[in-house]
Amino acid sequence: MANLQIKGVEEDFYEDLKRLAAASHRSVSGTVLAALEEYLAKQRKVEQAGSPAQVLLALAGSWEDTRSRRTNSAPKR
Repeated sequence: MANLQIKGVEEDFYEDLKRLAAASHRSVSGTVLAALEEYLAKQRKVEQAGSPAQVLLALAGSWEDTRSRRTNSAPKR
């Protein structure tokens, strides 16, 4: 397993990390690792989804709007 060292962490930020770690019953390392894993998982989903335009193009024509159908056979005026 690889190791990761982070240098130059502001003291206030580190104190926030320690509080978050204590609240979630984790070590600071475990908290940072969990946050990174969550972030990367979200990034993967965003990358897989594609751009908003690609998502809309993929959806185009994939549904049927039944609101415009006439259910009444009454003649049009």
